[in-house]
Amino acid sequence: MEPSALPLSTVPPSPASQPPPAPLSASLSVVPAQELPAGTTHGSDARLFINRELSWLSFNERVLEEACDPAVPPLERFKFLSICCSNLDEFFMIRVAGLKQQIAGHIEESGPDAMSPSEQLQHIATRTHEMVARLYRALGKEILPVIEKAGVRLMTGTKLTQEQEKFAADYFAREVFPVLTPIAIDPGHPFPHLRHKSLNVAVRFAGNTTRLRSGVVPVPAVLPRLVEIPDDKGKKSYLLLEDLIAKFVTQLFPGMPISGCHAFRVTRNWDLSIDEEEGEDLLVTIEREVRRRDRGGAVRLEISASADGSVSEFLVRALKLGQADVYKIEGPLNIPDLLPLLGKLDQKELHDEPFTPIVPPALAEADREVFRLIRERDYLLHHPYESFEPVVNFIESAADDPQVLAIKMTLYRTGKDSPIVRALQRAAENGKQVTALVELKARMDEEANILWARALEQSGVHVVYGLIGYKTHCKVALVVRREAGGLRRYAHLGTGNYNPGTSRLYTDLSLFTAKDDFCADATAVFNLLTGYSQPAQWKKLKVAPMAMKPALMELIERATQLAMKDGKGRIVAKMNALSDPDVIRALYRASQAGVQIDLVVRGICCLKPGVPGISERIRVTSIIDRFLEHSRVWFFEAGGKREVFLASSDWMNRNFIKRVEIAFPIEDAQLKERILDEILATVLGDNVKSRQLKADGSYERVTAAPGSLPVRSQERFMNLARRVAAMPDPQPAAPPHEIFPAGHKRGSGQRKKKRMQQTQS
Repeated sequence: MEPSALPLSTVPPSPASQPPPAPLSASLSVVPAQELPAGTTHGSDARLFINRELSWLSFNERVLEEACDPAVPPLERFKFLSICCSNLDEFFMIRVAGLKQQIAGHIEESGPDAMSPSEQLQHIATRTHEMVARLYRALGKEILPVIEKAGVRLMTGTKLTQEQEKFAADYFAREVFPVLTPIAIDPGHPFPHLRHKSLNVAVRFAGNTTRLRSGVVPVPAVLPRLVEIPDDKGKKSYLLLEDLIAKFVTQLFPGMPISGCHAFRVTRNWDLSIDEEEGEDLLVTIEREVRRRDRGGAVRLEISASADGSVSEFLVRALKLGQADVYKIEGPLNIPDLLPLLGKLDQKELHDEPFTPIVPPALAEADREVFRLIRERDYLLHHPYESFEPVVNFIESAADDPQVLAIKMTLYRTGKDSPIVRALQRAAENGKQVTALVELKARMDEEANILWARALEQSGVHVVYGLIGYKTHCKVALVVRREAGGLRRYAHLGTGNYNPGTSRLYTDLSLFTAKDDFCADATAVFNLLTGYSQPAQWKKLKVAPMAMKPALMELIERATQLAMKDGKGRIVAKMNALSDPDVIRALYRASQAGVQIDLVVRGICCLKPGVPGISERIRVTSIIDRFLEHSRVWFFEAGGKREVFLASSDWMNRNFIKRVEIAFPIEDAQLKERILDEILATVLGDNVKSRQLKADGSYERVTAAPGSLPVRSQERFMNLARRVAAMPDPQPAAPPHEIFPAGHKRGSGQRKKKRMQQTQS
């Protein structure tokens, strides 16, 4: 059962090591329709909802599982540890900070799960302390020893040779000492306001004869944290900057007896607080707030486990934290800072096998021909297996094409030195009408987007910031071109950001189309964003905050009503998060009516599958692997009607009511077939990197059934792309076996002939 071909390509038979995915019809056992239990039709019981924050912690625990998996190459495990740490940073900065604010404001609101903020914080503290302890055990006992054996090691200040001591002393005096600012803490010198996520050294002075008991030395972020020191054993050896400072701290406080020196790090509330209605200039308002949020309240203290109780108690009082907010760290703080070590090791066995995204043959080096190709047919790209380069080429070709009159784009996260932004600047300088919707409130990217907005404006691009009170999260690009028959529009619609960097790390789907209805709706999206005008009706797109949620609820309800008549129906959806209570209740009703539901949810999932009489027909899985699963796909089948949508939105309340999002249908029969038979079927068949959610909120690995071979979906997609890239003259693939329930009609001979003609073009 081989997945169908990539567009314009053929796939040879799968090797034995890559078995085909199971049919979608067999991927979830069928539960016979039955009488609904009384009182359960609306799914209103709080016990039917998983808490959002605890569900997120389960996601990060799955990331940590990858870091602890001996089957994963050691340096990839190191990356997963880094991701886990970065995830925790953001979780405390935003989610934990929000819960603390609720408690401080005496707001004990609860969600559908009925768990109060105080209860959530208690559960969070228990699980995050366990998570951090497990994380550092993996780092210290499993990862760093492998790295040291491979030739790179972290030194501690107490284990230096005489030659290394001399080097460290010279380096400290020459490169570090002039930059440091020692701060003594006494009644005349209050505790300083330490920057968010900054690394610091706490100094404890010995003796009881002075009121000066403590000091702080901020570790300068402008200096390299990894200090390379000479090693006569042929290894690359590094000393952490904070250890170097601690080693020579007496030079900062001469004459003062020092009893201890310990690294610590403070995490603060980092969420923006913006009144868009009051701000006259949104860019200036956000810029001011970004600068101010370093002064947010502390929410977490990470401190070296070597620190005694008096040091941590002193910091807890100074930062106004509780003991549950203190995390004793057995190892170097802030693991992501250590990632440069990976670049020092090139042994293949320590890394994942290299992979280079392919460019589909028909789109390779298309240049201005890209418009002719899109005019002739729609194109679907599956990133990162297929390159993001055609998207960049689409914008660059539009910037340089004299026939192009206008370009419009939404920019949420663009990355550094973006070729797309440079193309938009060049297009404006070439005299084209260029409009860029820059989302200034893209969390963690506010500062970068402010810089891009100013640079675009200086080049003559018309920059707008969207609707007041809403984030613009949709991914849309529109090109208007003058052609022989008049003006023609071309659109690119996607599930991921216009960021060439993350396009190599995230799985996403994107569509090129020149179909009138799609382009008319894309035009309407920009008119909405720039002029607050919306069309009388949307032709193809489902757009939030106006119509996406009602459209989704209607699709689920239609499947529910039809299933109540014949006991049949199918919903498959892939997304990053599911938390909207109305959607969850609708899925419960659909399950009770007889609809078979598969949900592939990477992160937060507040729905409980497998509850007798409620969600027996719902299966939820999550895939954590080499690439970040980011694509959003919806499939609905009911009453013989089959619909496929791609979306920028997750099924979360904020996406439906606080963001501008789009979902768009895939109508081309070949592309729809590819999404169903190649992509969704493979994802649902994953029994290596997939984990299944149980009714109690825990996850367990999906394992291959007895006698079957392992299926790792991301590996399968990479192998598929490699085989396509290796074929000098691609031919159309033979149709795959049936993998969906009865009713899925295969392409006719005419359609196969048409596919062959399109492939060879």
